[in-house]
Amino acid sequence: MLKGTALVVGATGITGGNLCSYLVASGWTIYGLSRRPTNQSGVIPVAADLLDKSATEQALVDLPITHVFYCTWIRRHNEKANVEANSTMMRNLFEALDSDNLEHASLVTGTKQYLGSFEAYGSGRIETPFRESEPRVPGENFYYALEDVLFEAANRHGFAWNVHRPHTVVGYALGNAMNMGTTIAVYASICKATDQPFVFPGSQTQWNALTDMTDALVLARQMEWAATTPGAANQAFNTVNGDVFRWRRMWREIGEYFDLEVADCPETPQPLENQMAGADSTWREIAEKHDLIEPDVGKLASWWHTDADLGRDQECVNDTTKCRDFGFDHFRETRGAFIDLFDRLRAEKIIP
Repeated sequence: MLKGTALVVGATGITGGNLCSYLVASGWTIYGLSRRPTNQSGVIPVAADLLDKSATEQALVDLPITHVFYCTWIRRHNEKANVEANSTMMRNLFEALDSDNLEHASLVTGTKQYLGSFEAYGSGRIETPFRESEPRVPGENFYYALEDVLFEAANRHGFAWNVHRPHTVVGYALGNAMNMGTTIAVYASICKATDQPFVFPGSQTQWNALTDMTDALVLARQMEWAATTPGAANQAFNTVNGDVFRWRRMWREIGEYFDLEVADCPETPQPLENQMAGADSTWREIAEKHDLIEPDVGKLASWWHTDADLGRDQECVNDTTKCRDFGFDHFRETRGAFIDLFDRLRAEKIIP
């Protein structure tokens, strides 16, 4: 049975790409919007730059969209610019859509809701676990700007909404700016090829503290559930796998998968951006030796984003009581999410 006609915004990203796959299999008609057309099976490509109001209107004209899943963002040089660019993108989208057809819109943000923006990271005085009811952290944050645009559009046009707040999404995606799983896999492969120890790049706090993560398909399941469950409408939900772990165990388990020597966590962070400063040529050699499909390491690894996640000096655990109370109780073991991703990257010749 056809469930609806959805527009997935950011269809080539880690969240949007996995959501497209899930919704296609679940019986939706899917339009996938991205700057470069997606070639994903079962997805109707829509190419547009949301910063271009006219191009967005032309791309979306007459599309019978009932549900929007907004899974994209753009990074600028400071948070003020992040706010301006990202709010403009979402505003252009809703102004271009036929509001008479639109029933529901979903927005994906994340844990910076509680921690503060990139510029004010960790400035929020929030006790763990993070709860959806926590007040906004003072200062500019493009997550808050996106929420405000969503709420205003929903009030104006009368559609329902949900906000989803995952924590570090793990899943298959290439060329993505926020992809810790593939970044770690590439780093581990370089360590293996160059006979280097597998050094945790982050802080002692992250090494020792409890944390959690989000499998991309858990997020996809929650997004569909919230968009199609009337009692869950107009709510924000944290979205994590349901387990917690410490990196000091997870890092060793990942090292075992790649058959690597795991070093003790250094006293001070050893950022991947520094460790991998000369990785371009090394990866090209690895790719040539093993006949890998992508020789450009910059299209696989997001060193800066993984450094930001693993360098925090604050415990990060998200409370999922609210979504469970509303009826969503899907669970995923995070270690299994990593291993499944690594297996796929090997099978598709992304890593050796």
